[in-house]
Amino acid sequence: MYIATIPNRKSPPAILLRESYREKGKVKSRTLANLSSLPPQSVEILRRSLKGENLVSTDAFEIIEDGSPAHGHVDAAMTAMRRMVAARILEPKSKLATTLWWADTTLPEILDVSDADEDDLYGAMDWLFERQGRIEKKLADRHLKNNALALYDLTSSYFEGCTCPLAALGHNRDGKRGKLQVNYGLLTNQKGIPVAVSVFEGNTGDPKTLMPQVEKMRDAFGIEKFVMVGDRGMLTQKQIDALHDIDGLDWIGALRPEAIKKLATSGAIQMGLFDERNLFEVKHPDFSGERLIACRNAELAHRRAIKRDSLLKATVKELDKVRGMVRKGRLRGKKEIDDRVRTILKKYRIGKHFNLDIREDGFIYKVNEDELIAEITAKSKGNQELIEKRLKRSRTHIESISRQLAKLSRKIDKGRLHGQDKIGVRVGKVINKYKVGKHFELDIRDNDFSFGINRDKVKKEAAVDGIYIVRTSLSKERMDANETVRSYKLLSQAERAFRSFKTVDLMVRPIRHRLEDRVRAHIFLCMLAYYVQWHMMEAWRPLLYADEDQKAKNLRDPVAPAKRSDSAMKKIRTKRLDDGSRVHSFRSLLGHLGSIVRATCHCSGEKDTSNTFTMITKRNQKQQKAFDLLQTIRV
Repeated sequence: MYIATIPNRKSPPAILLRESYREKGKVKSRTLANLSSLPPQSVEILRRSLKGENLVSTDAFEIIEDGSPAHGHVDAAMTAMRRMVAARILEPKSKLATTLWWADTTLPEILDVSDADEDDLYGAMDWLFERQGRIEKKLADRHLKNNALALYDLTSSYFEGCTCPLAALGHNRDGKRGKLQVNYGLLTNQKGIPVAVSVFEGNTGDPKTLMPQVEKMRDAFGIEKFVMVGDRGMLTQKQIDALHDIDGLDWIGALRPEAIKKLATSGAIQMGLFDERNLFEVKHPDFSGERLIACRNAELAHRRAIKRDSLLKATVKELDKVRGMVRKGRLRGKKEIDDRVRTILKKYRIGKHFNLDIREDGFIYKVNEDELIAEITAKSKGNQELIEKRLKRSRTHIESISRQLAKLSRKIDKGRLHGQDKIGVRVGKVINKYKVGKHFELDIRDNDFSFGINRDKVKKEAAVDGIYIVRTSLSKERMDANETVRSYKLLSQAERAFRSFKTVDLMVRPIRHRLEDRVRAHIFLCMLAYYVQWHMMEAWRPLLYADEDQKAKNLRDPVAPAKRSDSAMKKIRTKRLDDGSRVHSFRSLLGHLGSIVRATCHCSGEKDTSNTFTMITKRNQKQQKAFDLLQTIRV
């Protein structure tokens, strides 16, 4: 028997229960019942029963204990990748915490590592590290080609602990002063797809890490001709001189601020040209054999001017505090000094014999001894013994008054903070707190401190606000000025990778490993996780707060600030897609997929729990769309 659905023109279709039979060798069918009046769900149950399915009432089974692990986000990650780095994408944690976390997901079962502990994970890291070179070679073969761009940038992450040989104090990019750190450099193609990562001691300077990347590109990856793109701190003049001697290697970098100011003050940069356009090429004998492309971003110049003004004001506020410390407790002003002096003199009858000269910044005094002796002689009526006694007492009072006036005078000269050395130390602590100390002129004395802003210096610096100069060994025929600037700005792709490394996406920091090879494996593992995440995010652009109009990047003004397309701004403003559903971040979309669970069930009351079956939550429209988009990944 079977159920047939018969179209009925403009009326609902007829639902008929039929059976097949043979008559004289021919297959025929007959209708046993008309089921059109039954609810659709009842018809579906009957249809499935006739197909031989065992149907059980929902009251007849239950989900076993710990039988509904999260599954959807695991399924999504596994759709986009092979095994090993899924845990780093799904829930970045320490190795011990990972073994505790994944028990609530289907990941260990899918990877067949349900009984793995942290030691097994460390063993897997060792296995991975041994194969890093081969894996990077395959990635390079896939994503790097001859004559293509290779982007390289360096960052650091801090340690918890002090026993790792790689850990050292260096230029900290995490805002963790006093923390040991490790440096690592990421090599990507022009799209920002990671290809290789190199780990260095925490006190290694950026330029020293560049040549190992060149050697890796040529020797390990077999790429003879390529363009290395690095920032101004990476591609220093010393490194560029070394690159000049390597055949097939070109580079794109940028000048440091000091070199830009030198060109500007020497007149090599015709500033008036920026009134007509925002980039042009310049030449200078100090940079023979390379092209210089001067760019001015007016919006950036405006932001820097505002920021400089705010930093100057903040520094003035700090210096005012120091000046207040120098002057605190000091007497200032003729009236205040006069009041304090006369208060002292009124305590003694002989105070009237002090002649005063009080000024705005101090006072001097002199005792009129002739008047004092004449007064004492007249009062003593010629009694010599009484005269000497009264003179002795008056001199004692004069000494007391002199000590008090001297102490008062010191308050005029010295505040709470005094001494040129002490004032200088205190000023030194705050003058460059906001990195604008070069614009201040200081006058530090033993008993005073004053400062002022050198407006000429500020004006000279403001003249090059928003100006940066891209330098390259490439000829105009190979890459024009616009494309060269765009290529340099592609370094933002590496910076995007570092943000994912360090934040909630992958959480490379803090590093807790003690062994050098484990640290290298940990960072390589994070790179592989980002490799998968990069492809997932590209596939999911329609669902994320991401700009889908990627082709416009190659057409927009290379100097002007990057702007999102109208469609991307609409996503941000409304937080909705065109279908009305919510826009997601990468992490929130993974969380949404994590609501899909795989439940293991068995019949209620049945003692034998081995007889089970599984049910996976049906994907909603957004979840299905996410999985469909993952199928478009091509590597």
